Amino acid sequence: MKKLLGTIDSFGPTILRLALGGVLIVHGLQKTAGLFGGQGFNGTMKFFTGALHIPYAFALAAIITESVGSACIILGWLTRFWALGTAIMISVAAYKVHLPNGFFMNWSGKQKGEGFEYHILMVGMAITLVILGAGKASIDAKMAGGKAPKSRPDKVKA
Repeated sequence: MKKLLGTIDSFGPTILRLALGGVLIVHGLQKTAGLFGGQGFNGTMKFFTGALHIPYAFALAAIITESVGSACIILGWLTRFWALGTAIMISVAAYKVHLPNGFFMNWSGKQKGEGFEYHILMVGMAITLVILGAGKASIDAKMAGGKAPKSRPDKVKA
């Protein structure tokens, strides 16, 4: 359990997880509660399973990762687990939906849809958290106990 919760003693991962979780939770709230122009749970499940032909279990896993997982990343609880799930989910979304639209986001409104540049950033952030852990000011650090090295990401608290 300490390998899962271990982290470096730095605010770097803390800032990274707050940014990742903060962006991701808004998408989770779109899918669960219909906030920020989202379709809510039923609408999202209908779109995922109908239009995108995603199996129900995988669609549900994506919604849980974007909502519950993002909150856990913000709090720094089971960060490696939720960050890995986020990396997988975002990679699948980039491949299945956004790859045909090219690299760039649809800033000009002239593309068919959004590109995958955002997804590269999200996956990079998530994988970094898998490697480093949650950082300071996290539930993981409190649960793991002890002090970790300040600048050696290869020597995490275990």
